[in-house]
Amino acid sequence: MGSGGAALEVSGLTKRYGAKRAVDGLDLVVPHGTVTAVLGPNGAGKTTTVEICEGYRRADSGTVRVLGLDPAAEAARLRPRIGVMLQSGGVYPGARAEEMLRHIASLHADPLDVTALIEGLGLDGCGRTPYRRLSGGQQQRLALAMAVVGRPELVFLDEPTAGLDPQARRATWELVRALRNDGVTAVLTTHHMDEAEELADDVAVVDGGRVVAQGSPEELCRGGAENSLRFTGRPGLDLASLLKALPDDTAAAELVPGGYRVTGTVDPQLLATVTSWCAQHGVMPDRISVERRTLEDVFLELTGKELRS
Repeated sequence: MGSGGAALEVSGLTKRYGAKRAVDGLDLVVPHGTVTAVLGPNGAGKTTTVEICEGYRRADSGTVRVLGLDPAAEAARLRPRIGVMLQSGGVYPGARAEEMLRHIASLHADPLDVTALIEGLGLDGCGRTPYRRLSGGQQQRLALAMAVVGRPELVFLDEPTAGLDPQARRATWELVRALRNDGVTAVLTTHHMDEAEELADDVAVVDGGRVVAQGSPEELCRGGAENSLRFTGRPGLDLASLLKALPDDTAAAELVPGGYRVTGTVDPQLLATVTSWCAQHGVMPDRISVERRTLEDVFLELTGKELRS
């Protein structure tokens, strides 16, 4: 993909810390106007990669272009066009939440409406509270507001909902969706698989300093292990007969007496074929369910590691 279609392009990126190669020839493309979730276990290299893209670290080798600019050599031109949400820091401890946000807004030519942003993120009750006295969730929401108030073309969000209650998480999701609808590109790191599935147009799984898989959540979950359809009926059904009615790449098994699983490409046609076969053989299928791989399943298969925060 050329630079005209990408907000972020990373090619052959490497970064070492002493003898450790944290990033090892990483490639990543983020199209304009999309939300891309970067997933990976701790130590995978995702944070270092994002910090290089933000201009906070320098690469050892490879090329990085953010909005067509080199974040290290052209930082002064790039900073007004991007937003960065940090997990901690970046705020004066004694500054009041609202005055800090209004100060950041004043540095931009066309900021978002500060009052609306405060209300949308549920910060209206703590606008006069010093930053150091805010709860962890309030600090997190203020950091998000500071990252987006300047209407950036691209925003980096580092664990944007860490420590938030369910209501605040939903408000954050709605804000990210609104930004995308306005044409803003977002790159977010998260350990919440449901968040990536809800928000991301594209997911990049990083492990060992490289992108080991990239695609939409649907594409990633569709590949690899097969989906399955489960149903219950009377024990001892003639599965050989059932398989004759199903596509060649389908398997069927009786896992427990009366409990059946059909694996393959589970689509409306396969479901109709199974229920039609049951009807022809006087079987009342009960508790029919379709099970699909989740993004967490894909993550664990690719990295072989448990999710860690």
